[in-house]
Amino acid sequence: MSVLIKGGTVVTAEQTFAADVLCEDGKIVAIADKLEAPGGAEIVDAVGQYVLPGGIDPHTHMQLPFMGTVASEDFFTGTAAALSGGTTMIIDFAIPAPQERLLDAYQQWREWAEKSCADYTFHVAVTWWDDIVHEDMGTLVREHGVNSFKHFMAYKGAIMCDDEVLVNSFSRALELGAIPTVHAENGELVFRLQKEIYEKGVTGPEGHPLSRPPEVEGEAANRAIRIAEVLKAPLYIVHNSCIQSLEAITRARNEGQRVFGEVLAGHLVIDDSVYRDPDFEVAAAHVMSPPFREPRHQEALWRGLQSGNLQTTATDHCCFVAEQKAVGAEDFRLIPNGTGGVENRMEVLWEHGVNKGRLTMNEFVAVTSTNAAQIFNIYPRKGSISVGADADIVVWDPAATKTISTKTDHQNVDFNIFEGMTVKGCASHTISNGKIVWADGKLNVERGTGRYVDRPPFADYYSALKIRADLAEPVPVDRQQNVKKRA
Repeated sequence: MSVLIKGGTVVTAEQTFAADVLCEDGKIVAIADKLEAPGGAEIVDAVGQYVLPGGIDPHTHMQLPFMGTVASEDFFTGTAAALSGGTTMIIDFAIPAPQERLLDAYQQWREWAEKSCADYTFHVAVTWWDDIVHEDMGTLVREHGVNSFKHFMAYKGAIMCDDEVLVNSFSRALELGAIPTVHAENGELVFRLQKEIYEKGVTGPEGHPLSRPPEVEGEAANRAIRIAEVLKAPLYIVHNSCIQSLEAITRARNEGQRVFGEVLAGHLVIDDSVYRDPDFEVAAAHVMSPPFREPRHQEALWRGLQSGNLQTTATDHCCFVAEQKAVGAEDFRLIPNGTGGVENRMEVLWEHGVNKGRLTMNEFVAVTSTNAAQIFNIYPRKGSISVGADADIVVWDPAATKTISTKTDHQNVDFNIFEGMTVKGCASHTISNGKIVWADGKLNVERGTGRYVDRPPFADYYSALKIRADLAEPVPVDRQQNVKKRA
């Protein structure tokens, strides 16, 4: 199958130029002026539009079992919604329960994800530590294409990592050429504050941000960074929501550490007033962790993107419907944490970034696609418009407008945190693996067509070998890949 995108302007993280793009057998095979369509090719008229690398959302949770329930979005509905908004790949999370083998959790998530209609891969969480975890991390890197491991510094009594786990896991990740990632909130402080606030009679959703102030995020981010500094490990910090964590990242990067930061589209445009909405369903629908912050934090996060101290944008897409959120009607601590957004991330970033002059088009491509591909070692296969890259492409109409609404959403959730927001700039066509899957406002997707994407370990592994003499077995040569460019 061939697809020829004609008359558009190609926009990558590095450059902007007019060209046609030809896709065959799931790959980009030619980029040039006035290409001729091969026989039987589908033609996409991109005149007046931009041709961008498909978006990569590096932080989603499809059908996640969490807080006594399961997220309403599964891998089929979630990836379909992503494609309608121009995101062609997600990085989800395999999260073992304490004492569960990492390999068992990974295999369970692989099974759930077989229904995906867009490409996907996994971070694997480390939620406990012993020799079995050490062994499983090696197997995941060498045999299953995993090069990142997640650590929750929050959720005491469930999946929270203490410092001993962080030190052991960060060290093992360094040995293997993998990158540790962290959810940075001080779980001990959150647990204490939740108890104190509830006992004072604050039981509604307004208690959620009070129990997770910016300081608990900043402390955890700084602690993880300093542990990584001592171990000489790289670090990726997910969903930064506040000035305190951004300052910790900025300081570390200025000191030469390899620390990367992610920000959610929601944290850039929504403030904490949502938790004081008199309608419980509305306030509860916004409960996620870290919570939305005071407006001053949003402006700081935009500056973080502009300066390059934050490199990626994500959604933490984890949907719970009103009935599930209602479990916490009398106790905010029981409200399942999570919001949606995988369908709207790129629209929101274009409207509030490009249209408002905060981001150039090239910076938009970097923070929605290319940087994630580079950080997680799948560039230029993903995140680029180049010959040989996967044909994951979004044709972007800068003149198209829409008002975001659950009435027209493809996400499987009954509330949209961007409800009522009008955006200018949307995907007119999405191409996934060389197939047109979104056009004229209609999805054309098939269950199970998404592919699992291997992510090789990092070449930094060999630098680590020179520093540490007691490392485990080396990574096979055929699984090594240099990162061509660090974000």
